[in-house]
Amino acid sequence: MGARRRTDMNISILGTGNMASGLAVLFAKAGHAVTLGSRKPAEAETVARALGRGIAGTGLADTAGRSDLVVLAVPYSAVADVLATTGDLTGKTVVDITNPMTADFSGLAIGLTTSAAEEIQKAVPAARVVKAFNTVFAQVLHADGKVAGRPATVFVAGDDAGARASVARLAADVGLDPLEVGGLASARYLEPVAGLNIALGYGLGLGTDIAPTWLRAA
Repeated sequence: MGARRRTDMNISILGTGNMASGLAVLFAKAGHAVTLGSRKPAEAETVARALGRGIAGTGLADTAGRSDLVVLAVPYSAVADVLATTGDLTGKTVVDITNPMTADFSGLAIGLTTSAAEEIQKAVPAARVVKAFNTVFAQVLHADGKVAGRPATVFVAGDDAGARASVARLAADVGLDPLEVGGLASARYLEPVAGLNIALGYGLGLGTDIAPTWLRAA
């Protein structure tokens, strides 16, 4: 077995749902150490065992404390409670994959002058919040991040250029196609894009093996 790459990270994913599981497997396959966190540690351990690939499971506070990077993979409505349980996130890169949808998924609960990502940054001002992965369905992640054989685009927004670049590198490392889109305020555009994707996938019945992309001229 070859030496581990210098880019390998300790990644904590707060959540145990389909998005959390899909990202956990992609990250672990790329050689990163991954831990799932839940309010119910036993549940996190059960999901982690089922996923295999050395993925671990534990409680929320223990998960965040051991990581280089923290992924918020819970519904936006649960974020405040989860952040209150995770402990100190000072200096950590926190990846927000949430979308602030209404309860019936008919629209966004917040927007125009703010975004979920910006509200999360206000809640953890000493962390470096980056918006990413929110426009990709879990089913695409479970298909190795590809749609019709092509890597899905991951739009990456964040005010801290270093944190934003590190998340873009992580997305590329796991076989996705990252595109940095500027500061965290760009999440005001990315969250509606996710809303459109949800409307297409579920409302119009196009399915969940779809993903928005950005085409560059050759």
